[in-house]
Amino acid sequence: MAAEAIATIPVDGAQMAYRRLGNGRPLLVLNGLAATSTDWDPSFIDRLASANDLVLLDNRGIGASTDDGAPFSIAKLAADTTQAIEALDLGTISVLGWSMGGFIAQTVALDHPNCVHKLILLSTDPGGADAELASPAVRAQLTDMSGTSHEQARRLLFLLFPKNVAESIYREFGDTVAAARAQLAPELVHRQSVAMDAWHRDGVGDRLRSLRAPTLVATGTEDIVIPPSNALALVDAIPGAWLAQFSGGGHAFIAQYPRQVADLINEFLAL
Repeated sequence: MAAEAIATIPVDGAQMAYRRLGNGRPLLVLNGLAATSTDWDPSFIDRLASANDLVLLDNRGIGASTDDGAPFSIAKLAADTTQAIEALDLGTISVLGWSMGGFIAQTVALDHPNCVHKLILLSTDPGGADAELASPAVRAQLTDMSGTSHEQARRLLFLLFPKNVAESIYREFGDTVAAARAQLAPELVHRQSVAMDAWHRDGVGDRLRSLRAPTLVATGTEDIVIPPSNALALVDAIPGAWLAQFSGGGHAFIAQYPRQVADLINEFLAL
């Protein structure tokens, strides 16, 4: 495996940070709400990197990326991503997006189809009228920055994982998640939340029917953040899309099934 590199790319009003590791096919990896390139499950990333040249991007304003503090949309984050692809001279690249990262990935594939070879959508939705939303209580908890960092970490993990898994995850990784939460700027989380709300008003709708990039859609059957019915909506709309459902998986099913999900993605990309 190639050594990891950390660098930044200038884009409109921001410096986009990324990590690059692995060997093989180029694969751009986009994380979700309030998450950075360092928050992925390490065993999942290592297994992907065994067969792919990974580019893990921090969205503007989060992690090691900076920005100007202005409001942004999912379309703006997608434009940043496209500029990063061009700046790194990646040509046509496969794109993986989890949760909010899936909103960005869909937008990149639709607005810049020549940039995207294959598309992997994990725990995500099409937005607009075609999306089934989480309950108001779950949506409120997702962006709740109140309390100590450990209280935030516990609250988050019980959203991302089924209850029978969340407690053990918190015992093992609670300190790590709390440390990450302590680094978050509430105003950045608010800006991301506003962009997500706009996505859920508008989405991409019937545009997905024009998508020609081969697409893999995967979900956990117990996801309460982005209900698994959204995966069915995506597969119904995207011509020829694959669907994988992981039994008992929550929103962060990747961390419950890191080897199986990575192997599925590697198989899909190898075709």
